[in-house]
Amino acid sequence: MGLADASGPRDTQALLSATQAVELRRRDYHMERPLLNQEHLEELGRWGSAPRTRQWRTWLQCSHARARALLLQHLPVLVWLPRYPVRDWLLGDLLSGMSVAIMQLPQGLAYALLAGLPPVFGLYSSFYPVFIYFLFGTSRHISVGTFAVMSVMVGSVTESLAPQTLNDSTINETTRDAERVRVASTLSVLVGLFQVGLGLIHFGFLVTYLSEPLVRGYTTAAAVQVFVSQLKYVFGLHLSSHSGPLSLIYLIGATGISYGMGLKHIFGVDVVGNISAGLVPPVAPNTQLFSKLVGSAFTIAVVGFAIAISLGKIFALRHGYRVDSNQELVALGLSNLIGGIFQCFPVSCSMSRSLVQESTGGNSQVAGAISSLFILLIIVKLGELFRDLPKAVLAAIIIVNLKGMLRQLSDVCSFWKANRADLLIWLVTFAATILLNLDLGLMVSVVFSLLLVVVRTQMPHYSILGQVPDTDIYRDVAEYSEAKEVPGVKVFRSSATVYFANADFYSDALKQRCGVDVDFLISQKKKLLKKREQLKLKQLQKEKKLQKQAASSKGASVSINVNTSLEDMRSNNVEDCKVMVSSGDKMEDATANGQEDSKAPDGSTLKALGLPQPDFHSLILDLGALSFVDTVCLKSLKNIFHDFRDIEVEVYMAACHSPVVSQLEAGHFFDASITKKHLFASVHDAVTFALQHPRPVPDSPVSVTRL
Repeated sequence: MGLADASGPRDTQALLSATQAVELRRRDYHMERPLLNQEHLEELGRWGSAPRTRQWRTWLQCSHARARALLLQHLPVLVWLPRYPVRDWLLGDLLSGMSVAIMQLPQGLAYALLAGLPPVFGLYSSFYPVFIYFLFGTSRHISVGTFAVMSVMVGSVTESLAPQTLNDSTINETTRDAERVRVASTLSVLVGLFQVGLGLIHFGFLVTYLSEPLVRGYTTAAAVQVFVSQLKYVFGLHLSSHSGPLSLIYLIGATGISYGMGLKHIFGVDVVGNISAGLVPPVAPNTQLFSKLVGSAFTIAVVGFAIAISLGKIFALRHGYRVDSNQELVALGLSNLIGGIFQCFPVSCSMSRSLVQESTGGNSQVAGAISSLFILLIIVKLGELFRDLPKAVLAAIIIVNLKGMLRQLSDVCSFWKANRADLLIWLVTFAATILLNLDLGLMVSVVFSLLLVVVRTQMPHYSILGQVPDTDIYRDVAEYSEAKEVPGVKVFRSSATVYFANADFYSDALKQRCGVDVDFLISQKKKLLKKREQLKLKQLQKEKKLQKQAASSKGASVSINVNTSLEDMRSNNVEDCKVMVSSGDKMEDATANGQEDSKAPDGSTLKALGLPQPDFHSLILDLGALSFVDTVCLKSLKNIFHDFRDIEVEVYMAACHSPVVSQLEAGHFFDASITKKHLFASVHDAVTFALQHPRPVPDSPVSVTRL
């Protein structure tokens, strides 16, 4: 027992000493490795271009497995429905489907008014597209069907092509409605063709050009337009409005009051009117209208997909599954295409119904199928019960359902605090959509958003980097007070990629941040070298002229002494030849010396020319932000190498990604003067190499001033 007690403190002490040793080793931990330029890195990592796969061969392959894979890819219901957990999900989907149907019924009737159509066609648009999406969609929680923004966009088209009056004469209401239904159904077919086509060629990424501020600003402006368009119905009759799962009961109540009090006959209140029981037969679209509808159809197709995929990705991220953007395009496209054949107008995803479908326990697309079947029951048997429903009630339903989008006006405050550029996109989108039409407003918004991206990349953050003490980390010296520049080395970084739109700005910022007027030094150097060559040339010409004069004077003396003996003449001729040979040798020596002086490095240096030298001998370009390289970027980088070498500064590059290196090779950037030895794996490697291979610099920094 005593031995055990005595051994306890020893074990504890040994454990503490071991822990302290580990802690000391951890404190002294450091890693050493050789410097890696691009050549060494490629050799060490065995870098090489990946073998090209001929994708078109796999596309053209025909096999049972490939046919089955394509079928399952484009008909997702065959994948998830056989695995559907009935006990766990069916009750939630049933309750969710009934709740969504209760909302979808009045919304379908109301949003048909927005589209300028008889209300019954809103019920059709709440059945066919919803069931088609059940078969082809990949999102479990979005509620496809009529949507306010889509309806008002359709309404702007139907009212322009089938107006209320023509040549100051009122058009028959039945004829007008028939024409509008034909326009709306044809528009739906064309929208579906656009969406299916874009989905099949994998253009789902198109929605990435619609940023969240743009979509929110656009839907807010559309909500304002919808609100204003419904005021004419609201002021016709004052009724309290309700929304939510129990809204069907209050509608029923309003219909009973309208029928019992005879509001239509006594006060002339507009009501829904006749709702024919049963489904309508399919009708072929009017292809003659395609040319008039193509622009609006493309806009509606993009907006509808943007809203649906945005909500779909939010729910998918929240519940842990994946939404295929290209298949979503196909699903929405087929919903609109087939729906248009059955006289539906274009549809998308409703924000309010999707939230209800998720919050009431919806787990899959079965909830959407149940809601569509409930709408089918209304169309077949119960539709005539809603013929006396006042249109003012439908307008009130629309306005109440707009409250979610109208609340987006508070985005102004949040974007002001978070990001002023996003706020600018929101404001421009909102103003353009309010002042212009919905399609023109979207076009202006997208163009402005893309231009703003270009402007933001043209003005990135440029910085000179310094080393954080006792680390190999380099940070902006303007932001980190402890980061110090390495003596003799300048490290320059841009926060954005360099391409044709900002290549000149990159070069100008580099020369400005380095504190050296590079262009002025180069021009002065060229002027001094040219002046020196001119002086040497004049000196040589002057010596040559003197030699000619000396030779001519010797020849005159010989011609005067005519009585000189033949031997004297011969001796004089020999001496004259020696003089000419010696003078010619002097001229050749002077010329050779002048050429050697011009080629000698000491004779053309800044110091020899009397020009101030930069206070650094190496420049390192941190190219970690480079995502691609174009021809303008290649030329700019080459010019940077040549310009700084002219002022005796060596240039290195660091932290290039492999695709960028491949593009540099493809653009023939590397040559005899610029090799991969000038490209390093990291900034620290480049700085270390530059310090090991310095060029002579003056003892103290010299500011460059114009002479």
